[in-house]
Amino acid sequence: MPLTIQTDGAQHIPAALDATTLATIETALATLPKDRPGQRLTALAELAPFLAPTGPIGCHAAAHLGNAAKPVRAILFDKNEATNWALGWHQDRTIAVRQRIETPGFGPWTIKSGLQHVAPPQSLLDRMCTLRIHLDPVDADNAPLLIAPGSHRHGRIAESDVPAMVDRCGTVACLASRGDIWLYATPILHASDAAANPRHRRVLQLDYSADDLPGDLEWLGI
Repeated sequence: MPLTIQTDGAQHIPAALDATTLATIETALATLPKDRPGQRLTALAELAPFLAPTGPIGCHAAAHLGNAAKPVRAILFDKNEATNWALGWHQDRTIAVRQRIETPGFGPWTIKSGLQHVAPPQSLLDRMCTLRIHLDPVDADNAPLLIAPGSHRHGRIAESDVPAMVDRCGTVACLASRGDIWLYATPILHASDAAANPRHRRVLQLDYSADDLPGDLEWLGI
């Protein structure tokens, strides 16, 4: 049976984007450096119509979160021969915000790529979703993302408990063709091996939330 976001915390959406949309995305990303494994993006205004709840990308977040869904963080990953990394099992636990404003329930604070990040309450992460837009095909030799289905339902998982949770939930490799989207519950356990046959594996990862942040705290946004 195919995975579903409701049950498994992940869902494959084949052929979600047409050639024109993919070309527009690639044009918007064309000026970025080519030698960085992961780049946090803050200026994607030209993609706003695609990322909006009615757009061909944002509509998949809106189907899960409702029409208040908005993109709150973007990262471009490009795993290739020069940047062929591996990443152990973990949860995404931070959000990007405009500035550091001490807020109850938010912390610790970190700086990533010069941007303010903070760990929010787990309940906020539990209401978020993540979309991975595949600009290149990803087969078993090209380091597909690995997920532990159902792990998103267990809240914040202590690092010491991660191996047992992965064993309990099992592992799925998220294979994809160009133009596919994988939709995830943001807190799902995931990992990535180094590619056995490395070549470009460009993925635009977008975090979505329908929540406003409390007080004066603001999403960094895209």
